Amino acid sequence: MLQSFFRVRRSAVLLGLGLLAAACNRTQPEAAAPPTPAPVNIPGPDLMSLTDSTAAALLLPYGRQYPGQEVLLQTRHGNMRIRLYEDTPLHTANFLLLARKGYFDQTVFNRVVKDFAIQGGTSDRLTMRLSRYRLPPEIRAGHFHKRGAVGMARYDDEQNPGKLSSSHDFYIVQGQKLTAYQAQSSTYRKLTPTQLRTYATQGGIPSLDGEYTVFGEVVEGLEVIDKIANEPVGSDHWPTQDVNIKMKVVR
Repeated sequence: MLQSFFRVRRSAVLLGLGLLAAACNRTQPEAAAPPTPAPVNIPGPDLMSLTDSTAAALLLPYGRQYPGQEVLLQTRHGNMRIRLYEDTPLHTANFLLLARKGYFDQTVFNRVVKDFAIQGGTSDRLTMRLSRYRLPPEIRAGHFHKRGAVGMARYDDEQNPGKLSSSHDFYIVQGQKLTAYQAQSSTYRKLTPTQLRTYATQGGIPSLDGEYTVFGEVVEGLEVIDKIANEPVGSDHWPTQDVNIKMKVVR
C-alpha cells in the first residue's frame, strides 16, 4: 500500500494504513476566538463529553431517540444528498450529532486527491470545541468503496490495531473505473460479482474495502465530488481556495 492519504494541514503528520488515514490524533488548530458552546436547544450529548470509552454509550441511545436517514451537504460547487445506513448506528448517530450541533458548518474539505477521494471535517478556523474521541469500527461486507461512498478516516494499524474511526474526519470516494481484474488484484478480499460490476461501471477504491467503516453514500449530487476533486490544491492537498461545508439533516 502507498503512503497515507489524510494528513493535518501544515503539520505533516503522516497517518495511515494504505491510502486512507485520519487526523484523529492531531492537535486541533488554535481557535481564533473563545470557544462557542452549542445552542442549548439542540438535544444530544455535549461534544466535550465524548471519549473513546463513552462514545458508544452516549451515541447509540441518541441515535435511537433522534434518528435520521439523510443529510444535505452544501458547498459552493453544489449540494450532495447523503443517505446514512441503519446498520452502522454508531457512525450514523455521530454524524447526525455533529451535523445538528453545527460542527460541520465550521469545516472545509481539507484534503483532496483527484481520482481517489475528498476529505472534510476539519478547519484551521474552528471555534467549536470537540473532544478527542474515536469510534469502534462498523465494517459491513455489503458496504464497499464505490464512487460516492461515505466513510470515516482513521489512524494506521500500528497506532490503531482496532481500526477505530475518527470522530469527525470523513471522506467521500471519487475513485476510478476498474476492470474486474484491476479491481480484484487491488485487494486481498474476494470481491462479489456485484462489487466487480459496480467498480467497472461506477468506479471506486476496492483496496480500502474491509479497512474503513463506510456508513453512507451520496444519492444525489455525485457530480459535485468531481468538481471538488478538480480544485487546485497545495502540496498538502488542501484546496488553495477553501471549499466550505454546510450540513443539515433533511430526513
